[in-house]
Amino acid sequence: MPELTETPQQADRAKTIYEKSVPGRRAFQLPPLDDLIEEKPLEDLIPKHLLREKPAELPEVTEPEIIRHYNRLSRRNFDLDTGFYPLGSCTMKYNPRLNERVAALPGHAQLHPATDPALAQGALQLMYELQEALAEITGLPTVSLQPSAGSQGELAGLLLTRAYHADQGRNPTKVLTPDTAHGTNPASVTMAGYEVVKVATNEQGGVDVEDLKSKIDDDVACLMLTNPNTLGVFDENISEIASLVHDAGGLLYYDGANLNAIMGQARPGDMGFDIVHVNLHKSFSQPHGGGGPGAGPIAVSERVEPFIPRPQVVKGEVEIKFPDEHLPEGFESGDMDHKEPFYDLDYDRPKSIGRLRGFQGNFGVFVRSYAYILSLGGDGLSEASEQAVLNANYLKKLLSEGRAGKYLPVAFDRHCMHEFVLSGAPMKKELGVKTLDLAKRLLDFGFHPPTVYFPLLVDEALMVEPVETEAKEHLDAFAEAIEQILEEAESDPEIAQNAPYTTPVRRLDEVGATRNPRIRQNPS
Repeated sequence: MPELTETPQQADRAKTIYEKSVPGRRAFQLPPLDDLIEEKPLEDLIPKHLLREKPAELPEVTEPEIIRHYNRLSRRNFDLDTGFYPLGSCTMKYNPRLNERVAALPGHAQLHPATDPALAQGALQLMYELQEALAEITGLPTVSLQPSAGSQGELAGLLLTRAYHADQGRNPTKVLTPDTAHGTNPASVTMAGYEVVKVATNEQGGVDVEDLKSKIDDDVACLMLTNPNTLGVFDENISEIASLVHDAGGLLYYDGANLNAIMGQARPGDMGFDIVHVNLHKSFSQPHGGGGPGAGPIAVSERVEPFIPRPQVVKGEVEIKFPDEHLPEGFESGDMDHKEPFYDLDYDRPKSIGRLRGFQGNFGVFVRSYAYILSLGGDGLSEASEQAVLNANYLKKLLSEGRAGKYLPVAFDRHCMHEFVLSGAPMKKELGVKTLDLAKRLLDFGFHPPTVYFPLLVDEALMVEPVETEAKEHLDAFAEAIEQILEEAESDPEIAQNAPYTTPVRRLDEVGATRNPRIRQNPS
């Protein structure tokens, strides 16, 4: 693609806010300081050691420039409001605005986490009912909302595993993880003090049961698994796998990253799992990514329940006595007395693994997820999973034809669930175009790239998850973009090799950026 000539307007828009700074320009003029402090020494208002010796090095710009600066920054990110986001394993689906409106209500947004439970009954009721809903969805009786993210949910699950075995007088040291596992799984295992033992994948993309049998012994604490797995494949041997692990005295942990494929269709608890973490930011509408607040609640079986984090949101009753002096005519003492639900935080859990965080969780995340579940209901959640699986299989079929079928074959070509994995090995060998090149070129077509180079057992992997909220036309356009990129690569592979061309930042030196990060703009 030829380089485009940059116009003066484009060059101006590319300047940083510091480059636009002009001495003396102001967006707001403060009143004279003397009018504010009423003749009191400044040191009486601000401790002397906190006063600046010289003014802060801030850009001097007008209010319109400030507005344009932040507007430009907002447009530099690709987001779900911009376009199709098929990031495999991440379930980047549309977040309904209704849920945002509810989370922004003052009673939700301004609630202090240290509020006395008696004064936060509505919030605690919401949390309790969210626990109950997640328990029903996962098929396990008890849910803790404390973990702040899926990764912390994993760590919590492993700490629960350790507490469970210790209570049984056992100290197993190994945790089994498939070679398709999310990268956080082995990291969490190591953080919890266990040894990672890899389990192979069979030709169908599921757990190799014979390899599993060879690695199961009484030193196995747990098997970490997601079903469907990161290949998008549902493991039909899950009942046998669960029996093998349980018979050896171990627990089964379910990585809930792929729960969006089975909501209302199948439940991890019914498959034999003892511990499940749920990514509210993936399956239940909480905005995803950017380092913002998250939540990774854990659901557990009865034998693991005694060890869940404390405090736990619980439901009880409180007796309401109506004063006799205010009784309506014809009523006698006690006639209007009654009991009402009372929600509280239960700290009396002697076997608990303790707190995972300072407070009970990210409440705004709970509000959004609860609103999402209520909006869809059980039938709606089931339909969402059906549509996610339908979209994935439709797009997989499109990409198994034409040039994509030739250069990007499906790694495990069987009926998939919510996502599927392509291999770019033929594309790299025959065209000299790597999966990363294809991903960068997709940006020029207005699409966020799928996940690349994961799972690791697939050479030049490209993991695609179209999610249920995308229309057929978007899937068609994505498949057509892949076809066009491969067609141009047949005649000129350098186009993809040097992409992207239309983004604010061109291709980065990713190794250099990792080793020598520049995380701030130099004011000078």
